[in-house]
Amino acid sequence: MTKRICFLIGDIGLSGGTERVSSLIANLLAEDGHQLYMLSISGGKQAFFPLHEQVELHQLFDQKVSMKKNFFACCFKIRKFVQQHKIDHLIVVDSISCVFTVPALIGLHHVQHICWEHFNFNVDLGVSFRRLGRKWAAKYCDTIVTLTERDKLLWEKGLKHIKAKIIPIANPSPYENIQHLPSLEHKVILSLGRLTAIKGFDRLITAWAWVCKQNDDWTLRIVGSGEDEEQLKQQAKDLAINDRIEFIAATKNVDQYYRTCSFYCLSSRSEGLPMVLIEAQAYGLPIVSMDCDTGPAEIIQNGENGFLCHSVEDLAEGLFRATKMDQQQYQHMVQSSQNNVLRFDSNNIMGFWRKVLE
Repeated sequence: MTKRICFLIGDIGLSGGTERVSSLIANLLAEDGHQLYMLSISGGKQAFFPLHEQVELHQLFDQKVSMKKNFFACCFKIRKFVQQHKIDHLIVVDSISCVFTVPALIGLHHVQHICWEHFNFNVDLGVSFRRLGRKWAAKYCDTIVTLTERDKLLWEKGLKHIKAKIIPIANPSPYENIQHLPSLEHKVILSLGRLTAIKGFDRLITAWAWVCKQNDDWTLRIVGSGEDEEQLKQQAKDLAINDRIEFIAATKNVDQYYRTCSFYCLSSRSEGLPMVLIEAQAYGLPIVSMDCDTGPAEIIQNGENGFLCHSVEDLAEGLFRATKMDQQQYQHMVQSSQNNVLRFDSNNIMGFWRKVLE
């Protein structure tokens, strides 16, 4: 039976992991024969990642506006959109937006209200609306989808009066059946992401500066764009390692970068379930990662397919161990990464989503 499914997202035109996985899930649902709508709160006139022809793009506001000043307008526009397009399932990408969707759906009991959380419960980025959105989601949504089992437990521990059903569903790998064998010969550490504080590239550059004192033939490649770009480039200059770091602007074509590196590194201060780690394992890459509250530890087995680090010093040590790894240990980690990524096969993950939408 064809369903009319709407994803409400901040801006599908952005290049982050949230936008990437939202596009991926929408495309897979469209392939199932459903009608999909991608509704951005602002912007979103063009998606950064490819979308199936059955996914329609819409936006509440053409450009960014104050959500406090436009609270009622936002609620009204969501309600009007849901009614006009006869939406059966509203998937709210990020719990903060539930402050708009909960009042917008009052009385519309035929609409399945799903909160899809992409942060972990302990992170609110200093935004009180996000905490309120979670409380309302727990009380008024039909279903809350978390990215990890650990985050489900954090919700259950952190909130009272939970009426919604909480279901952990991991992100699927956007890359499957990749024919690629990583090599130590590239001597490149890759890191992708938006250049913002939460992604911790400043920590990565600090750790890399220590590695550069011990090593003179490896390169750190950072692919991404964001508000901290100039600050990070200045940090590299101040540490006199700007010739050991390649800064590359955000791009849709990341395949070439996964294929020309030896390791992947994640330096985030917080994550939900990092898409980049699943992508990196699809290419067989061993990973050096900070052990955030949720995410990395559910993907990386320490010493098997990478290293989990708990401080900047640990991160530096993990990166240094990577540069000194012998061929036998490296190939073992590559094989372990390739085996582990099968857990995130899209067919397996979509089975969980189909059950939620039933």
